[in-house]
Amino acid sequence: MENCLFCKIIVGDIPSAKVYEDDLCFAFKDINPQAPVHVLVIPKAHIESAAAVDGSNSSVVAHIFEVIPKIARELGLDGGFRVVSNVGDDGCQSVHHLHFHILGGAKLSETLG
Repeated sequence: MENCLFCKIIVGDIPSAKVYEDDLCFAFKDINPQAPVHVLVIPKAHIESAAAVDGSNSSVVAHIFEVIPKIARELGLDGGFRVVSNVGDDGCQSVHHLHFHILGGAKLSETLG
């Protein structure tokens, strides 16, 4: 998508602190961290949100969920971590490109908001 912030990050038009990259996904540090470790994992293909996942793109999402624990291990999140994906405006999705937050590095609150 031409005006998508995350698509611009993927192609390098906007700088990011890359944590991981492969053919299907890209991970980088969140610029407004909500935990000591806060990384975003995004598909390279533009998928608007988790609500847009279907048979044509679910394999990419499955791949991301194989990558997430690898990233968490590399970041030392041995005590656990949280994975969050916001969907739509009411779900507080600020960038309309599917992304998963990996949060950890400390005991997280049991409340989500």
